[in-house]
Amino acid sequence: MEIVFGGDVMLDRGIRARINTRGLEYLTEDISEVFDQADYTVVNLECPVTDQHTPLTKEYVFRAEPEWLSDLRDAGITHCIMANNHSYDHGREALVMTAENLNTADLVPVGYGLSQKKACEPVLLQKGDIEVAIFASVTLGLEAWMYLEDSPGMCQATISDLSKNIREYKKQFPQRLVVVTLHWGAEYHQTPTSIQREDAKKLIHAGTDAIIGHHPHVIQSFEYIEGKPVFYSIGNLIFDNPNPKTHEGILVKLTFEKDNQEVQVIPYKADNSKPVLMDEDEREEWFKRSVSMQGTNYNGL
Repeated sequence: MEIVFGGDVMLDRGIRARINTRGLEYLTEDISEVFDQADYTVVNLECPVTDQHTPLTKEYVFRAEPEWLSDLRDAGITHCIMANNHSYDHGREALVMTAENLNTADLVPVGYGLSQKKACEPVLLQKGDIEVAIFASVTLGLEAWMYLEDSPGMCQATISDLSKNIREYKKQFPQRLVVVTLHWGAEYHQTPTSIQREDAKKLIHAGTDAIIGHHPHVIQSFEYIEGKPVFYSIGNLIFDNPNPKTHEGILVKLTFEKDNQEVQVIPYKADNSKPVLMDEDEREEWFKRSVSMQGTNYNGL
């Protein structure tokens, strides 16, 4: 089973203007070849997708059009993470509508539910006798959002809660693999915090097989903990941040076999917010630069 993970997808502001002039398929045309080759592609959807205009009072408020979702599906994306700090930008009702619109477009919401218990249940991916459970949570404080345990929302499980849930899940389903996606970390910082590193260790100790992070909008360092890959932040996928540090990102392809797991890093650069895969020379330069800047050895992945 091959699963590709992509970073933040935000379909408003400058991206809205590009969609209106060139179409969303223009923005995805270069990376879609990677998605099409995988069994599943999971991205972080950093905006509600709804016709409802009920913006909350917060610094940044985004919204995408429901008709654009079919273009995401056509690009090969199969799952959209909603456990982040923007999926609720137009309130709880619009959040529910977003999940409904995703389902209508044959896109699976991840990290969302009609209660916290439901929101934090994993989404199961299957191929033959290989099963991978995807847990998703946003661990940040959420601006202008009220946590209601029995109302629709994004999963806001703490690391302790996630660790407990994963231990119990692995006892019940010992053959299933577990991937945790987290919306966490400090924006524009290219290294994770010491707290994140400790939290990653807790999750790996609990039975997690891989961790994929997003939110900082930049690529952060990567490491193995007990032989399990931890990507603290994989950067933007489709976004309009002006900061040059945000104009590179990576796709992470996890390949699961019955008794083996492989990791491949696929770097890309943003050309006016359009992700474009790096050519061979650019990839080599990027790998070398990543080692020198972050102490991270991506070579061989």
